[in-house]
Amino acid sequence: MTDVPKLEPVTFRPIGVIRTPFTATLGMPIQATAAVGVPGWIDLDPDLAAGLVDLEGFSHLILLYHLHRITAPRLTVTPFLDDRSHGIFATRSPARPNPIGISTVRLIAIVGSTIEIEDVDMLDGTPLLDIKPYIPAFDDRDDARIGWFTERLDRLPETRADARFEDQPRS
Repeated sequence: MTDVPKLEPVTFRPIGVIRTPFTATLGMPIQATAAVGVPGWIDLDPDLAAGLVDLEGFSHLILLYHLHRITAPRLTVTPFLDDRSHGIFATRSPARPNPIGISTVRLIAIVGSTIEIEDVDMLDGTPLLDIKPYIPAFDDRDDARIGWFTERLDRLPETRADARFEDQPRS
């Protein structure tokens, strides 16, 4: 095992803002698959609109975004779908060392630099970092193991966010 070199900070500039019906985390769906049909849209930076060429041919998009209301990372968490603590990297918890979220949403339409989407599970005003087309041949794995989630996925449809990851000062 080699020593990890000192890593320099990385800075990203949001490419747009995600608009959703959720102004608070309390009661939100915790994953996009539990938010089927929930409408939203992306206000993309108009200077980046040329990057949308040919995107309308895809049914789903992978969104990478900044979890802008997370104030304190944690290395262990009790996630929404379980009653026991897990390491942060074995969860989809938002309280990450780098608060980056990922969701697969349905593409509805593109009008100028506005992208209409469904299946949104993020807060209104979330800064968008990137958009990638969802491609099953690239993104699905038939032999994937899902660890502790195996016994918890039945809870997903009715599980909603609570305040467990809010109002924690960042250390």
